[in-house]
Amino acid sequence: MKKLLIDVDEVICDPGFRTVINMYLHTNYETDDFTQYYIDDVIGDEAKIKDFYDNFYLKYNTFDYATLLPDAYDVLKKLNEKYEIYLYSSVINPFCVEKSGHLYADKYNYLIKELPFLDPFKFIFTSSKNLVKADIQIDDRMENLQGESSLKILFASYHNKEISDETLKAKGIIRAGSSWKNAWKDIEKILLND
Repeated sequence: MKKLLIDVDEVICDPGFRTVINMYLHTNYETDDFTQYYIDDVIGDEAKIKDFYDNFYLKYNTFDYATLLPDAYDVLKKLNEKYEIYLYSSVINPFCVEKSGHLYADKYNYLIKELPFLDPFKFIFTSSKNLVKADIQIDDRMENLQGESSLKILFASYHNKEISDETLKAKGIIRAGSSWKNAWKDIEKILLND
């Protein structure tokens, strides 16, 4: 059985971080309002970002507001019958490193609740994604697709729309979906249509 390595945030689910930012700012930002990976830039200057992390962010479990991306559940269930699935994900917030410990439990609990058919012994929490090897790798960040996987798939996301097909081809990466809204259907075609 081939090993399939899949990122979690912005690939399997919207992790709810945007919702917490909206609560803090009293705004209604949607996913596609952003083009950069770090959406907390919208909060403002360094002082306001510090206030957000010191006095607001830690009061919430962002995964209470997380939602599976369209078709993720159904396609993952099918993939689980054909592949050995490993989920890999960072659990360190680079803006709040010393207080990131809760993210391990929050993310783990979300995954076992929402995807009970996946083996929790195959959940890998790491920020050093290049250390993990698999036959196929799916991630929304091109820099995380640097490992030795024979098939590397960039999951379409709000922050990677500008990466050209030529750039991906030069790095041996294929794109799944034209948007995060249809990327799982494209993964289904790539990995399940023999």
